[in-house]
Formats: sequence, structure tokens, C-alpha cells
Amino acid sequence: MTASVFFGCTFIAFGPAIALFLFTIARDPLRVIFLIAGAFFWLCSLLLSSLVWFITVQISNKESSSQQKGLLIFGVVLSVLLQETCRFGYYKLLKKANEGLLMLSAEETMPISIRQLAYVSGLGFGFMSGAFSMVNILADSVGPGTIGIHGDSQHYFLSSAFMTMAIVLLHMFWGVVFFDSCEKQHWWSLAVVVISHLLVSCLTFQNPQYVGSLVPTYIIVFLLGLWAFFCSGGSLRNLKLCLTCKDKDFLLANHRPR
Repeated sequence: MTASVFFGCTFIAFGPAIALFLFTIARDPLRVIFLIAGAFFWLCSLLLSSLVWFITVQISNKESSSQQKGLLIFGVVLSVLLQETCRFGYYKLLKKANEGLLMLSAEETMPISIRQLAYVSGLGFGFMSGAFSMVNILADSVGPGTIGIHGDSQHYFLSSAFMTMAIVLLHMFWGVVFFDSCEKQHWWSLAVVVISHLLVSCLTFQNPQYVGSLVPTYIIVFLLGLWAFFCSGGSLRNLKLCLTCKDKDFLLANHRPR
């Protein structure tokens, strides 16, 4: 039973992201490099937020429950802001890198478009975020012990897997919308990305009332997915062509930089 829970939760949490990586990124070494770099930038945000969290916990009153709860909220907000700050820093770095690649390239077009960079870097953020969110839970899922034996929810592992999958996909969507907003200087869109990230993170405070966190989160996933689709140049027409397998250039694997 523990093995089935482990593999089931693993594939729920990372199955879509792994499929996207295999079909759209793995065959291109340049995309793999940018994905790893995106994961590194997320790790930098985690390091900074962990450092601030460690210092604030040490100087706070550990016996005050209200103060500790306030620190938890502060830590979540700080972590989200640092992640988005690192995403912006990565965007600026990628712009410089892309200009350098264009100078070295024999072609007149960039070897990788900004839309592809947004997608790849967002997936890198999502992979690393999901890994740190899920690794300890997956380790506990192999036992020993039985979840919910003391009256707690028996859906802890399953709910955590679905939340992790949502966060991974959201990072991908946030990356696409964020980069597009920076390119077009739509600062209100950047604010929406940050606010939605804060909202999703704060929804986890509803746990163990998992319905109260998962349902709104997946509504946000759907809305951000639609937004990211149109930001990346999608339309109802080419979606129809893709679903009917009539547009071979719609997939990112065959997408030419613009």
C-alpha cells in the first residue's frame, strides 16, 4: 500500500511537468540549460527567505503562539515576493543572454524566443518548488505508520500531490505571463501575477480543510492557463488545429523563434 501511495502521489504531482519536459524541452540542450538555471534562481529565493526566516524566529518569542502565527504569515509573503523578485532578475539576465546568443548566431533570429524562455524558466521554477514541497511528504508516505489513524484526514498525501501539481503548473503559467508583461511593460499584469501567487500560497492556510484550498487553487490554475495561452500567441483557431492534429508547428517542440 505504501509503495502505491508513493508512486501514485509522485506521478500526480510531477507527471504533467515530466511529460512537458520530455516532449518539449529534453531534446534541446539550450532549453535544458535555461530550465536548470531557472531552478537555480528559485533556489536562490529559497535560500534568502530561509535566512530571513531563521533570523526572525531566533529573535522572536517562541512561547507566543500569536507571534509565531504572524511570523508564519510573514514568511509566506516574504517567500512569494522573493520568488517573484528572482523571476524578474532571471528575466533581465535572459534578455542579456539572448542578445549575446544573437550576436554569436549566424542567423538573424534569436536561437530561442522570449516566449520559449518564459515557458522553460517557469517550468524550472515549478520543478524545484514542487520538489521541495513534496520530497518530505513522499518520504513519509513509504511508512511506517497509517495516515489518519488518530482521526486526521486520510487525504493528506493525495491532497498534497494535487496541490503540488497545481503549483508546478502555476509557476509555468506565471512565468509566461510575467515575461510577456515585462516585454509589453504591462505592470498591472505583473501585479496580478504577484497577487495570485500570494493568494494561492495563503490558501494553504485552509488546510486540513483541503476543499477550501484545492478548489480555488484549480480555478486560478484554469484562469492563469488561459491567460498564459493567449500571452504565448495562442488563439481559438490554432487550438482547434492542434487538437485536430492539423497544425504541426503549434507545439513548442516545432515552434520557431519570432
